[in-house]
Amino acid sequence: MALSEIDRHLLERCLERKPKAWEDFVDRFMGLVVYTVNHTAGCRSMRLSAADRDDLCGEVFLAIVKDDFALLRRFRAQSSLATYLTVVARRIVVRQMLQQKSMGRLGHAAAHATPSPHLELEKRIGDLEEVERLLGELEGDEAAIVRMYHLQGKSYQEISTAVGMPENSVGPLLSRAREKMRRVQESQPT
Repeated sequence: MALSEIDRHLLERCLERKPKAWEDFVDRFMGLVVYTVNHTAGCRSMRLSAADRDDLCGEVFLAIVKDDFALLRRFRAQSSLATYLTVVARRIVVRQMLQQKSMGRLGHAAAHATPSPHLELEKRIGDLEEVERLLGELEGDEAAIVRMYHLQGKSYQEISTAVGMPENSVGPLLSRAREKMRRVQESQPT
């Protein structure tokens, strides 16, 4: 789908910093960004609190205005503005989720006391060992694909190219692998 006249005009107004242009832009694309955040989290089997969702949406909009709307200036109108923003938002959200997950911040209340660096390091090493153990239960390309998607943030298309598998087979393989890891984890005594 090509760039609509409405979006072209809205884009021009934003880049020229016209009055109310940014508010109109946010009103037009807020739903799209919220949907992208929710969908991306769902694809990664992550539950977001309302605060996490708001933070991730804020990160997307901050990235859009950063450096005088550099992301919008790079838009070449070879697709709809909504398609471009969906791709941009997904990349930002995945990057933020990976960063926040590695820092242990997603899905946790800010009121928790910060653990000592030593305890945090031990927990992360334990988590990594658990992840590696669960990945070790997978067969064939399953572990590599789970690593690429969940740990490296690669898209289905990137995974498809890397392993030589049809793109529409990646999602079902990921679902089966996640279910297999879940069963292994549930069968282990706590």
